[in-house]
Amino acid sequence: MSMIAAFYDNKSILITGATGFLGKVLMEKLFRTSPGLKVIYILVRPKAGQTLQQRVFQILNSKLFEKVKEVCPKVHEKIKPIYADLNQKDLAISKEDLQELLCSVNIIFHCAATVRFDDPLRHAVQLNVTATQQLLHIASQMPKLEAFIHISTAYSNCNLKHIDEVIYPCSVEPKKIIESMEWLDDAIIDEITPKLIAGRPNTYTYTKALGEMVVQEEGNNLNVAIIRPSIVGATWQEPFPGWVDNLNGPSGIIVAAGKGFLRSIKATPMAVADLIPVDTVVNLTLAVGWYTAVHRPKPTLIYHCTSGTTNPCNWGKMGLQVLATFEKAPFERAFRRPNADFTTNYFTASYWNAVSHRAPAIIYDFYLRLTGREPRMTKLMNRLLRTISMLEYFINRSWEWSTYNTEMLMSELSPEDQRVFNFDVSQLNWLEYIENYVLGVKKYILKEDMAGIPEAKQHLKRLRNIHYLFNTALFLIIWCLLIARSQMARNMWFFIVSFCYKFLSYFRASRTLNI
Repeated sequence: MSMIAAFYDNKSILITGATGFLGKVLMEKLFRTSPGLKVIYILVRPKAGQTLQQRVFQILNSKLFEKVKEVCPKVHEKIKPIYADLNQKDLAISKEDLQELLCSVNIIFHCAATVRFDDPLRHAVQLNVTATQQLLHIASQMPKLEAFIHISTAYSNCNLKHIDEVIYPCSVEPKKIIESMEWLDDAIIDEITPKLIAGRPNTYTYTKALGEMVVQEEGNNLNVAIIRPSIVGATWQEPFPGWVDNLNGPSGIIVAAGKGFLRSIKATPMAVADLIPVDTVVNLTLAVGWYTAVHRPKPTLIYHCTSGTTNPCNWGKMGLQVLATFEKAPFERAFRRPNADFTTNYFTASYWNAVSHRAPAIIYDFYLRLTGREPRMTKLMNRLLRTISMLEYFINRSWEWSTYNTEMLMSELSPEDQRVFNFDVSQLNWLEYIENYVLGVKKYILKEDMAGIPEAKQHLKRLRNIHYLFNTALFLIIWCLLIARSQMARNMWFFIVSFCYKFLSYFRASRTLNI
C-alpha cells in the first residue's frame, strides 16, 4: 500500500490557489488516491453572480474530476470553500472561518500567486510576498499543522545560469519592500522597479524570489518546504493525458499557431524547453508534503521540478511536433494555415511579426467594419504579440537546475509510491506528450469535437492552397514590376527563359536519339 496515500487519509488540508490549474489537479489527485481524507479547505474569492459553493460545483463539473466521482461520490461534501482575498489584510478571512482553520488544518499547500509577467510591482508584491507572509503568520498559530508546502518557480533566480536548491538573497529585504509599497506612489514604484528586479525579466520572477525569502525567514518554527517547478504544462498521465484548462505559456502559443494567428516567434531552436507536466508537479508536491511532515528536515529543503537536466527537449523539436500534430488534427475555423517558424534572427522575426501578423488582422477588421460588425482582430493580435514578447526571454535561454533533493526524495519512496506518485521525467516521451498536449488544447480549451477533424483537414487544405496561390501571385507581381523598372531584371529574365528553352530542346533531342 502507498505510504503517501495513507498519510493523507483523515487529514484536514488547506489549499490556496485551488481554483487555478495546478490547484485543481492537486485536489483531484488527493481525492483519487486518498478518498479517506477529512476535508480540503480552499480559499476562494467569489465571482460576480456566483456563490462560493457554485464555484466549487463548477470546478467539480470539469472532466478532470470524473474519475474522482467514481472513487469518492460525495466529494463535494469534503470541499469547504473559505471566503478570502489575498489583496486584503489578513486575507479577509472571517473570524469564524479563521478559528476553524486554526483548530483543524494539518497540511498547507500554498499554490496561489499572480502569474502575470507584466503585473505592476505593487500588485505582484501583494499577492506573491505579502499574502505569503500573512499565510505564514496564520500557519504559525495552527497547533495541528504538520507541513507548509510553498509552490515557487524554477525561474525565481533566472538571472543566474546555474541554479542550486538553495535560497538566493535579493538585494533588498522583503520586509522593506512590503513596507515601501504601503507609502510609495505608483509613479515612484514604476521608476525604481527596473533597479529592484536587477537582471530578472519581470516582476513575477522577482516577487517569487522575495516570497522564498519570506518563507525562509518567517517559517523557522514550521516544517516548511519549497517546490520550484519550471513551465507547467498539460497532464502527462493522470488522470488522463493532455488535460489543460488555461492559455498560459505553451498553451497560448499552441492555440495561436493552430488558429493561424501566430506565424513566427523569436526563439532559439536549440534552447531547452523546460516544460514539466502538471501531474508530475502534483506528485512531487504530495511526496514533499509527506516527507516534510514525517521526517521534518532542517534546514528548509528546496526541490526543483524541472525536465531539462534529466530529459531535455529543445524548442525546435517541440515546434516541429506541434506542427505535425496540426497536420493530423487541425484546429477548426483556422484564420490561416498553421506555421511556426522558430528563428534566431531577431530582425527577420520582428519584421515578419509586423507584416504577417498585423497586416492580415487590419484587413480582416476592415472587412468586419464593412459588414457592420465590431472589429476585434487587431486588438487580439496586439494582445497576442505582447504575450509572446513576454515569453521571449524564456524561449531564448537555457538554465541548469540541480536536482539533488528531488533525487533524494525519489530514493526515499517505496516502489509502490514511486509508481503512484511518479515524478521521474526521464520516462517522459516528448513526442507523445506534445501530441497529447496539442490534442488536449483542442478538446479542453477550444472545446472542439474530434469528430470534426475531417472537415478541419479540408479547411486546412483550402488554406494551404490559398497560401500557395497568394505567394505565387505576389512573386509574379513583384517580378513583373522589377522587369518593368530594371534592365538587370529584364536581362536575368531573358537568360532564364533562354536557358529553359535550350534545356528543353536538348532534352527533346536526347529522347529522339535514344528512340
